[in-house]
Amino acid sequence: MNETTGQEPVTFEHALKELEGIVKQLETGEAKLEEALALFERGVKLSRFCSQKLEEAEKKIDLLVRDSAGEYKTVPFEEKK
Repeated sequence: MNETTGQEPVTFEHALKELEGIVKQLETGEAKLEEALALFERGVKLSRFCSQKLEEAEKKIDLLVRDSAGEYKTVPFEEKK
């Protein structure tokens, strides 16, 4: 939950901004153990949320390609493995 509103982030951008703030806090090393653990747990949740949003966006991406006749067409984006 968002520390200020008590709600889950609504957008990828909001979650990423909050996650960046958590990383900065943890990097200072000034948080007490319990606080650091809570921040870490929140960071993991935000990271998963961001990853999910990126996966959803990736599934929506279409590529514009030219076929052998020189015509353009769209094809689904396929992840390279």
